[in-house]
Amino acid sequence: MSKKEEINKEDIENIEQEVIDEKVEEVVVEPTAEELLQQEKDKYLRLFAEFENYKKRTSKERIELFKTANQELMTVLLPILDDFERGLTEIKKVKDKNVLKGMELINNKLKSILTQQGLSQIKIKQGEVFDAELHEAITQIPAPNDKLKGKIIDVIEQGYKLGDRIIRFPKVVIGQ
Repeated sequence: MSKKEEINKEDIENIEQEVIDEKVEEVVVEPTAEELLQQEKDKYLRLFAEFENYKKRTSKERIELFKTANQELMTVLLPILDDFERGLTEIKKVKDKNVLKGMELINNKLKSILTQQGLSQIKIKQGEVFDAELHEAITQIPAPNDKLKGKIIDVIEQGYKLGDRIIRFPKVVIGQ
């Protein structure tokens, strides 16, 4: 046999093997009834889990919406609350007990109603460490002592939360 015939026989055998391999791949194996049932169960479980996640996500969004529905109204009322505090401070200087008592009653009722709606004041004390995520720095002044460097020296405007969300950051002065 010549080399040419050997090569052709080898090529023919390779081609035959490739065709056989392709035909074997083309053969579709029908899934059994158990496999079909398992596939359908898997699809059902995935769909059910996806629906449960959707329900949880939408209920969480709805709760968040209810918690912060009053945010716009509360934001508008905060300057009035600040003015009320300033007014009470001035009335205390005049020392008219009847006017002071009446204004304190109104102030307490207003604060009580706002608290019932989820508004709470952010408590800040002099000497606390400044946190840019919780406070808004208005200015920096030289610290009266070394202990107050980088800490809050004075609160210019109170901050408020509505639920867990901060709707107005407290404005503070920081020691330098």
